[in-house]
Amino acid sequence: MRPPEPAPSPRAPHGQRQRLQRLAYPALLVAALLALWEAGVRALEIPHYILPAPSQVAEALVTHRGVFARHTAITALEVLLGGALGVAVGLVLGFALFLSPALEKALYPLLVASQNVPVFAIAPLLVVWFGYGLGSKVVMAAIIVFFPITLAALNGLQRTDADHLRLFRTMGATPAQMLWKLRFPTALPALFAGLKLSAVYSTIGAVIGEWVGAGAGLGYLMLSANAQLRIAMVFGAILCLTPIGLGLLGLVTWLERRLLPWQHLSREDLALNTPES
Repeated sequence: MRPPEPAPSPRAPHGQRQRLQRLAYPALLVAALLALWEAGVRALEIPHYILPAPSQVAEALVTHRGVFARHTAITALEVLLGGALGVAVGLVLGFALFLSPALEKALYPLLVASQNVPVFAIAPLLVVWFGYGLGSKVVMAAIIVFFPITLAALNGLQRTDADHLRLFRTMGATPAQMLWKLRFPTALPALFAGLKLSAVYSTIGAVIGEWVGAGAGLGYLMLSANAQLRIAMVFGAILCLTPIGLGLLGLVTWLERRLLPWQHLSREDLALNTPES
């Protein structure tokens, strides 16, 4: 007689149901908004050069898919390189400010003050210094990205539990060991929060750089299409920007799930893992 098969874990269908719900609700909302937009444009007979219908935007995306693909690839490259540069600079600066209190006192107020300068004021200078090519857009994206990373790294390193620090000192840990084996792992949640913000903001820097001066990219395509009143192309370029930011955000979230899996446990998961009294 065959032994009975073990019952499936209740966590699997529950997790699948949660993922489906997270996807279904936004999809239904977007579908409803698109239907309302389409109906409103057709009912009010709004000219396409003022507000095109979603069907017209979709037609432009299909008709000019080669143009959109080329400009999207250029902007995506700028975002990736600028984001990587901004993250690297932000991490180095965050660690430097933490390791040197004197540097933190001198530099931190200046960093905060620098964020009050509009990025549009910096973009023309970057075009003059780095040219109309890839360099100015990469630097602009890095400028927007580095500050959230610096702040997240500094705050995460500073918020290590005092009891844990005393325990490490009691066990004879060196300052370097406390930094890499205690402070850095403790700072990872704050650091990933900064990375998520940076993934969203990095596209802003690249597009602003393209608006100021460029010969290619989605920002350049927006300006060119807007000047010709091809507003469907403008909306198409905006839609092409969306997967770039979402893709970076998804990559950061995937890394966070691998390195910090407990951060994504829901209340139901925690209840299932808690032994009954």
